[in-house]
Amino acid sequence: MKKLLLLLLPALSVLLCGGCGKRFSDADAGVRDQVLLFGNGDEPKDIDPHTVTGVPENHIISALIEGLINYHLTDDNQPEPGVAERWTATENYSVWTFYLRKNAVWSNGDPVTAQDFVFSWERMLNPALAAEYAEQLYVLDKATEYNTGTIKDFSQVGVKAVDEHTLVVHLVGPTPYFLSMLQHYSWFPVHPGTIKKFGAETNRATGWTRVGNFVGNGPFQLKEWTVNQVIRVTRSPTYWDAANVRLNEIRFYAIQNAVAEETAFANGQLHITNEVKSDNIRVWRQQHSDKLRIEPYLGTYFYRLNLTRPPFDDVRVRKALNLAIDRQQLVDRVVLGGQRPALGFTPEGMLGYPTPKILSYDPARARALLAEAGFPDGKGFPVKEILFNSTENHKKIAEAIQRMWNQNLGIDVSLVNQEWKVYIDNQQRMSYDISRSGWIGDYMDPITFLSMWTTGNGNNNTGWSNTHFDELIHAAKVAITPELRYARLLEAENILLDELPFVNLYWYSRINLVDTRVKNWYPKLLDNRPWKYIFLEAESH
Repeated sequence: MKKLLLLLLPALSVLLCGGCGKRFSDADAGVRDQVLLFGNGDEPKDIDPHTVTGVPENHIISALIEGLINYHLTDDNQPEPGVAERWTATENYSVWTFYLRKNAVWSNGDPVTAQDFVFSWERMLNPALAAEYAEQLYVLDKATEYNTGTIKDFSQVGVKAVDEHTLVVHLVGPTPYFLSMLQHYSWFPVHPGTIKKFGAETNRATGWTRVGNFVGNGPFQLKEWTVNQVIRVTRSPTYWDAANVRLNEIRFYAIQNAVAEETAFANGQLHITNEVKSDNIRVWRQQHSDKLRIEPYLGTYFYRLNLTRPPFDDVRVRKALNLAIDRQQLVDRVVLGGQRPALGFTPEGMLGYPTPKILSYDPARARALLAEAGFPDGKGFPVKEILFNSTENHKKIAEAIQRMWNQNLGIDVSLVNQEWKVYIDNQQRMSYDISRSGWIGDYMDPITFLSMWTTGNGNNNTGWSNTHFDELIHAAKVAITPELRYARLLEAENILLDELPFVNLYWYSRINLVDTRVKNWYPKLLDNRPWKYIFLEAESH
């Protein structure tokens, strides 16, 4: 197949002409050869499961590495056996035993062992690694103490390799949703020998994730990484379930521009896009509705505020910024993809959790609060920047927020776009004023949306801290009943929505284009795909 061409054509003509040609395209060849062409959005920061935080990274890592539990084909609430072929739990779900399959091996032929998971979770929690997702593992007994340096001996943490194929896990309290947590890449194993070969286990970016160095245990192996172009993975002959892997190859293309991506799709150069430009959704719906997918997606789109930079340290300013946003207008006239105004931080429909709907649009109240904070009609308010990663849709949303704040508050903000890696680094270093952000649920429980706001969490990145909030999140983790858990989480979320270290915008829907020849691509709330079940099939005419 020839190299992917990124042709920047006018959006409307692309959509009108897309798919009209009869030439034999890359997508056609992909169907013939079982090669999936996947638009992955931004260039990944890395593919080390213990040092990344993004969705583009997740797509690739989940093809290369398998955890104890796999993604289910159709239901994010259902666990699928991965390296663990079976498991048991105590009656209160606080102690779990996993029995690893004996035919699971790494791509270099080494067996995947229980000790590999102990090594990997120790690496993830080691303070020296400074993993942003370390708190994901805080459900392990004594994991918090080890990660924060209170204890130095990892053997005190609640994970033990009883033998090569038996892993026993002790948790801080009842955790019936633990299997869902294990689907997240922060729990994935890494190959100890490879990590050590390329430097200390707590060193980042040592080169072990590069082509020729990477050792994984998933259904695919890393074969090519051309920066800002494509990552190519091929079917792994060493994977324990290789006989059931249908695709021979997946090509993950880094395409930040939505119009370019839609052009590539229309020209038969992609099977799946990462997004659709909001202005084009209507045209795709009218002319190619069989290819347009608009599905529920468990995520929140918001702007982080840097509370270490005045005037965002004033809660009145933060509330004013939120009250000045017409979220309904934003989803109806700007993003246009069936999204819902985010009136709380946790999306609705999360396993019966009663999401608080507190946020509203009240420009008069917003102006009054801004005046109380010392900026009547916006006078004296410093010009701040909205930072966002480079896509057309993010730019369009930022421009809409810029207008609303100017019209309703009399303040001016400037817009700064950066490529993914730089944007992520600046957000994590808190080198920003206002930062475009999104949070997709890591697993099917509301705590995945709330625990990120605890003090010192690697994904907080706002400078916000509230002791009572932290206490409630910890109490929820050890609650003995679901009702008590939800009561504590609800109280915590109400604190979060009162102090607002962010500007909440909308709850996501997943919008992309999918070739009708892609099979086993079902709607998933978390959009996590078991790549081994995906395949391509020519349509009969």
